[in-house]
Amino acid sequence: MAAMDARQLSDAGKQIVKAAEGGDPASTLLQLLQPLQKFTATEDLLRQSKIGIAVNKLRQNKDTKVAQAASQLINKWKTDVKGSSGKGGGKAASSSPAPGAAHQKGVNGTASPMAPGGGGGGVKTEGGVKKESVTAAAQRKSTVAPEKRTFTTDEVNTKVTHDPARDSCVGLMYNGLAYLSTASPDSILPVARQVEIACFEVHGGLVTADYKSKMRSLFQNLKMKGNTALRKGVLDGEIEPKRFVTMSSEDLKSAEKKAQDEQLEKENMKQSMTAQEEKAISTTMTCGRCKQSRVAYTQAQTRAADEPMTTFCECTNCGNRWKFS
Repeated sequence: MAAMDARQLSDAGKQIVKAAEGGDPASTLLQLLQPLQKFTATEDLLRQSKIGIAVNKLRQNKDTKVAQAASQLINKWKTDVKGSSGKGGGKAASSSPAPGAAHQKGVNGTASPMAPGGGGGGVKTEGGVKKESVTAAAQRKSTVAPEKRTFTTDEVNTKVTHDPARDSCVGLMYNGLAYLSTASPDSILPVARQVEIACFEVHGGLVTADYKSKMRSLFQNLKMKGNTALRKGVLDGEIEPKRFVTMSSEDLKSAEKKAQDEQLEKENMKQSMTAQEEKAISTTMTCGRCKQSRVAYTQAQTRAADEPMTTFCECTNCGNRWKFS
């Protein structure tokens, strides 16, 4: 593999991008990266093939093994390029007509391979076009308040499936995960994409009514202000996409909501077990609404002891209620 040419590297890069965007398993991505470990990088091959751009995207992959393998590969290529550029001697390098220009478009296609993070995370230029470094891209922040974040405000492209309905659901997931979050847009989008893929697969690979309903339900639970643990769990990978899309409505509730429901259930149970006061039936009182003389009533002392009791009435025919003293 040490003799791979630009065309072979370009094809390898396309396969990596297709597998990553298609939601292929980590094992597939690792298999695609493995042959590249034996490739000795040169600046010309990296620039012509753009393989660095494809591999660099995997450094933000949710799977730690994939991210680590991509990072190791990028670092190896940086070393390769640095070693090959140093063979000509420092004098030859300093006589270059554009100092540093040969390394501005480096291993990842955007930053210099000569320094970690692309030369300190600044913005490089090449031919008047701005090129963000790896570090800058990885640390990109949202420019709006956390409670107002959406894929639109974060300038994120969610059209990744070539299906308008699915793309809409990717955007819906992004909006739910980004709500009240300070995470980078670049780290939220892959998770939103993986959740959509998982839900799509659970529903037989079809955009059905159940698929859409489930995606809306997941979004509504993520968007609940008190459901911080759910949002964080999905984003951090503690709740895997396949598990998330199959969670019941009870599982999706926040701890606060579960506590409220439990308390309400206890109160309802207590009330159902409490003996209800038996109501007397009067045939002398008439309902003012339906004019029927089928009125149930109870009496209670609601004022001072020397005041008359209050009578609470309910028509057993139409349900009309009233009271008098």
